[in-house]
Amino acid sequence: MKLSLPRTNIQQKLDKVRSKEFDPSTWKHQIHKIFKQEEKHSQQIIQNLENSSVILCNTFDFDQLETHRIYHIDQIKKICIDYRLRFLDSKYFKGKLPYSAISEIKELEKKHQTELKGFKIIAPSKLFKLENADDPLLFAPMGNDYFYLIHTWGNDLHPFRKIMMWFFKSFENLLLLTFLVSVVCTFMIPEGLFSKQSTTSTHIMVFLFMFKSVAAIVLFYGFALGKNFNTAIWNSKYFNA
Repeated sequence: MKLSLPRTNIQQKLDKVRSKEFDPSTWKHQIHKIFKQEEKHSQQIIQNLENSSVILCNTFDFDQLETHRIYHIDQIKKICIDYRLRFLDSKYFKGKLPYSAISEIKELEKKHQTELKGFKIIAPSKLFKLENADDPLLFAPMGNDYFYLIHTWGNDLHPFRKIMMWFFKSFENLLLLTFLVSVVCTFMIPEGLFSKQSTTSTHIMVFLFMFKSVAAIVLFYGFALGKNFNTAIWNSKYFNA
């Protein structure tokens, strides 16, 4: 006689485990309460992000901190200047914050038993709602000019961004760019356009003319659009700082 064993119903086993932990008659109410609490928590985090106040430090449990996520303001400043980025309060950020960032904040608040505030973000200028004086990393302040990296998202920067933005770090760098562009433009002028014979003095005169023209364009672009050097804008909330 063949012995037939009953097959295992996983859902029934799952129901049995749930019944041991929770009262089945109030299970729906308990779930609803949990979801309401989570929704309220999420809304509070979003409010803290959108209305970022001046908070110098948050209370972290140092035993729970990950060392590789801690950065000093000088390190942040250097990267912002090198890549022409801004380090501003999260309330100025106009990009869309992913839900993963909210989840990461929730996890940190639960782990450290605190409410995080004073959020900061590193991103290109175009991702901020900047005040007019006339691509991201989310941080929370720890105090003593140290910041804790909470979350990163979006795409990486262009591999040549640092090289391209080097010319805008200072006036001297911009002057070098103007010089190089003028040299290239000088060699692009056809021979004999200004004189029948190309001499050293002719090339110098053409170069000076090109240098003045390029410099005028750079100055007009800079003043007209309110541009400034990387060292001046990295932590400025003004569009034309």
